[in-house]
Amino acid sequence: MKQSPEYVQTSTAAAMTLGFLPGQFFRGAKLGCINLLVTYSDGCRARCSYCGLSSSRNVADDDRTFIRVDWPVLKVNDIITQYNELGQREKNPIAHVQRVCVSMITHPNALDDMNTIISRFASQTDLLISALIGPTMIRSEQAMATIKEAGADTIGIAIDCATPKIFDKHRGRGVKGPHTWEHYWRVLEWSLAVFGSDNVTIHMVVGLGETEQQFLTTVQKAHDLGAPSHLFSFYPECGSSLAGLKQPEYGTYRRLQLGTWLINYKEKRIDSFTFNDQGQLIDFNMDIKPLIADGRPFMTSGCPGRDGGVACNRPFGNERPGRPLRNYPFTLDEGDKADIGEQIWEHN
Repeated sequence: MKQSPEYVQTSTAAAMTLGFLPGQFFRGAKLGCINLLVTYSDGCRARCSYCGLSSSRNVADDDRTFIRVDWPVLKVNDIITQYNELGQREKNPIAHVQRVCVSMITHPNALDDMNTIISRFASQTDLLISALIGPTMIRSEQAMATIKEAGADTIGIAIDCATPKIFDKHRGRGVKGPHTWEHYWRVLEWSLAVFGSDNVTIHMVVGLGETEQQFLTTVQKAHDLGAPSHLFSFYPECGSSLAGLKQPEYGTYRRLQLGTWLINYKEKRIDSFTFNDQGQLIDFNMDIKPLIADGRPFMTSGCPGRDGGVACNRPFGNERPGRPLRNYPFTLDEGDKADIGEQIWEHN
């Protein structure tokens, strides 16, 4: 059985970057973080309605994707060896890779196996290490300390949903799943106590039925606790219960990207924005043209690398081929900025 901790699932982008799969990135994008998932023959125990890993997803094992792409199973030792060998070449072809992220799924062995894998990367590579944790499998603040002792320097928590009701509908009782809103926020507070402010982040998914005001309210709540938010766009995974749901409109996504940026990095507060009766953001009450010209609010956000820039840039993880980008994994050009200027005030 190809299971953790000896094996992991590896993102297609990471497998391409390390030379396990052929391929090139659109517009010369470069991956900064090797994304890994613990893996088991009996899979994830959760039933989240939108997730490609959900145990309730109706799809053949050979067709099972996660965030649109395949995640091939590789030996941890092979990944470490390949990274080190490529990095020792005179012209290092993966100098842009600065971090590895080891992710849990909802499985009884996931915490211990994640820590084992983290320890191996900490002792055998020079990579910074993130842990994307499954809070339902974490029952104490001491468990968070074991992750830090293993070698992780940052923690990510995929809260995903903007309200308790939406969380319960898509991750908890509504899908007969094990997750609860209250416990996720409790684990966030434990993570902050162990790792400190700005070393803990949350993931949020745009497009699960929330209003823009509800979404930014949760971003504000996490920021006030000391945790910045990273945005993902909902993607309809085939065979999932939300396979027929559309992705959020570009206008919605752009406004939430910019609102999140202003809250996280410019100390703006949600009560400085204006929303209409439907909870749509209709005015930032400031000149946003310089922010669009800057471009950074619309680039992929994630854990930092050694140079302080974003390492976890997940190239094209939110995207459909042939469609405009939602998260840019590279510096925006003037055409990209013009597109955003047109998109940001679109209302459906």
